[in-house]
Amino acid sequence: MKATIVLLPGDGIGPEVVHEARLVLERAAAQFGHAFSFSTHLLGGCAIDATGSALPDATLAACRAADAVLLGAVGGPQWDDPQAKVRPEQGLLGIRKALGLYANLRPVRAVPALAALSPLRPERVAGVDFIVIRELTGGLYFGQPKGREQTPEGERAVDTLIYTESEIRRIVRLAFQLARGRRKLVTSIDKANVLESSRLWRRVAIEVGREFPDVRLEHQLVDSAAMRLITHAAAFDVIVTENMFGDILTDEAAVLAGSLGLLPSASLGEGRLGLYEPIHGSAPDIAGRGIANPIGTILSAAMLLRHSLGLEAEAAAVEQAVSGAIAAGARTGDLGATSPLNTAQMGAAIRDRLAAAK
Repeated sequence: MKATIVLLPGDGIGPEVVHEARLVLERAAAQFGHAFSFSTHLLGGCAIDATGSALPDATLAACRAADAVLLGAVGGPQWDDPQAKVRPEQGLLGIRKALGLYANLRPVRAVPALAALSPLRPERVAGVDFIVIRELTGGLYFGQPKGREQTPEGERAVDTLIYTESEIRRIVRLAFQLARGRRKLVTSIDKANVLESSRLWRRVAIEVGREFPDVRLEHQLVDSAAMRLITHAAAFDVIVTENMFGDILTDEAAVLAGSLGLLPSASLGEGRLGLYEPIHGSAPDIAGRGIANPIGTILSAAMLLRHSLGLEAEAAAVEQAVSGAIAAGARTGDLGATSPLNTAQMGAAIRDRLAAAK
C-alpha cells in the first residue's frame, strides 16, 4: 500500500527518536512491499522560534492531508515561561483538537526481561497488560472560562471542568469495543463522590455498558485507582477515564514497565487519521547526546501501522522486533545497562530483529 506520513520531531530528544522510528517504518515498508512517503513539519517550541506559532498553519494542513502523524516531543526550558502567551504545549493540545482526536490509547505491558527495573516487587508487575483510553479534547484542559484575575483577596485563578454526554459516550463506547478483543473488562475511572462531571460520566458509562452485555464494567474512584495501579495492576484490562485523570495515571503506570522511554501512545478520532507519540517528554537534559531511548517512539510507529494503516502483521512484526532486541540484551541507559547502547544502536538492534523476522 501507499501511505503519507507526517513527521513532527518537535523539541529536545524528539528529532533523535523520531529519526529511529522513521528508519523502522522504512524497513517495514521495504520488507512487506509498501511505499511510505514522509514529510517533516514544525510543532512546539521549534515552531514558535521559526513562526511565532506553536502550531503553524502549514503543519496543520500537512497533517490533515496525511494518512498518519508521528510526533516526538514538545517543550523545553527556553519556552518554559508561565507568563508566555504562546507555549509549546498549545501546539500539542491544538493539533489534537483541530484533528478531532478525542481518544488517547496508551498500552502498558510489563516486559519480563526488564522486571528488575521497576521499583515494585516482581510479583507486582508480573502479567501486567492493560490499555488506558484517555479522553483528549474535553475536561479541565479545555473548559471555559479559564484565566486569572485580580480580586480584593489577591489574584484568582479559574479552570473549568466540562464534559458533555456525547463526549463521554463516544470514548466509553470505544473502550468497550477494544475490550471485546481483549479480556472483556472495562474499568471506568472517575471521582463521582465529589464531581458533577464524574457523576455524569458514571451514568453514561452504565448506559453504554448495557450495549455490551459480553463485557464486564467496573467503576473505580481515581484515588483508589492510583493505589490499585501499584498493588494489583495485573487485574486491569481496559481503563477509560477523562483527560486529566488519564494524563496523571498513565505516567504513574510507566513505573510498571520500568521506564517512560518504553511506552507508546495513539491519539485517534472518527476516521483513520491518528497522531502517534511516545508518552515521555522532550528530556532537554539529554537532548543532542544520542542516548535517548527510541523504543516508545518505535512502538508508537507500530500503533500507527495498526490503527491508521490497517497493517496488523507489520505492526506485530515491529513489536516482536522490539521484544526480541530487549530479550537479547539490547539496552539504553534508562534500562539499567552497564554498557548501554546509544539511540542509533538501539534502533539498529530493533531493525536487525525486524529484518530477521521475515
